[in-house]
Amino acid sequence: MEVIKLWLEQLAALLGQYGIPAEQQMTAALGLVFVLVSLLIVVLILLLVRRRVSVRQEKPQQPLPIDAESVTAAEAGGPDLATETQVAEDGAVETQVEAESEAPVEAAVPPIAAAEVAAADEDAGLSLFERMRRGLAKTQASLVGRVDALLGGSSRVDADLLEELEEILITADLGMKTTQELMQAIETRLARDTAKQPELVREVLQQEIETRLRFDQASLAEAADGLQVIMVVGVNGVGKTTTIGKLAKKFTDEGKKVVLGAGDTFRAAAAEQLEEWGRRSGVDVIRHQSGADPGAVAYDAAKAALARKADILLLDTAGRLHTKVNLMEELKKVQRVLAREVPGAPHETLLVLDATTGQNALVQARLFGEAVTVSGVILTKLDGTARGGIVVAIAAELQLPVCYVGVGEKVDDLRPFVASEFVAALFETTE
Repeated sequence: MEVIKLWLEQLAALLGQYGIPAEQQMTAALGLVFVLVSLLIVVLILLLVRRRVSVRQEKPQQPLPIDAESVTAAEAGGPDLATETQVAEDGAVETQVEAESEAPVEAAVPPIAAAEVAAADEDAGLSLFERMRRGLAKTQASLVGRVDALLGGSSRVDADLLEELEEILITADLGMKTTQELMQAIETRLARDTAKQPELVREVLQQEIETRLRFDQASLAEAADGLQVIMVVGVNGVGKTTTIGKLAKKFTDEGKKVVLGAGDTFRAAAAEQLEEWGRRSGVDVIRHQSGADPGAVAYDAAKAALARKADILLLDTAGRLHTKVNLMEELKKVQRVLAREVPGAPHETLLVLDATTGQNALVQARLFGEAVTVSGVILTKLDGTARGGIVVAIAAELQLPVCYVGVGEKVDDLRPFVASEFVAALFETTE
């Protein structure tokens, strides 16, 4: 302390030489020391920050993990639905094929990323029901959550409440026809209940939705003896090729011998994408060069599956837009080729729909059903939308069973659809 005091006195004397009054010299000396120390601290901080920035820039950038399910986004390279409505029927085949062949080049599916494995480990402790409920969270909020909020604020059901309920059902993409049927069922039950309690509305709604989703359907892998041919159709961007890859993995894990047919010969890299899925699942993929006749691919795939004594042939098809009349005719030709080579084939024609498209998915289902005999629906991306009510609309209006739903990006998130499980996950509320 004596040294510091001596140093301050010398500094004060120095300041006195510059005209500082004697009574202010010590104060001025302390002020000057404070300013100098502050500047030194600021300089040190700036040097440390600059050093950290330099070290960070010198580190090599680690590539971001590529999600194995990015193939779904790759499929979105197909043409837009709205732009195709102006295609003329006469002489449209060449221009339509050209439009599809010029789709953006898509990379083949990368190996399964470590991030996906980590996500699988994270979900390992969850039950199948919990994973379904989590996947339906957005739909539950937009449908059941709003219904519960409406009913919770009323002590008795009246005309205004029913009108609001109808609006909720329509905006949740249940469709006008299905909504009217549900409202009629609710009003019939309320007519027999003098109390007209709001709880009854929720109960009837849950029961009626489950009734419309129930279909008697055999397992896809056990519906026929011998080779089971499953043709998968749908527009570009719905996750069709990814879904085929997941089905191949599922059937292979069940001990089935599977062959894949790369019938989507128009979309760039579609065959390569399917080959990568085949490599992952350890199954053979029959393919031709880009732009080849899809009927020829179907013929060779059927012959190869029979020769190799496969249990299941999964045939991919081009992502035809439902407005392309002539290309839909080509889809019928593929069906005829399969029927000639395998009795009763295709045994299943599954239509893949994107749940996020809402009522447009219902339109696609109607028009594909007019072109080919669709036996079931696979609804993808259900976890990424609040429009999951389209499941009910498709089943109720078209009388088509929903066979599988996609509630996540991992391979095992393509779940066999069980009506009771779906409705229970949708209507269950967390306290």
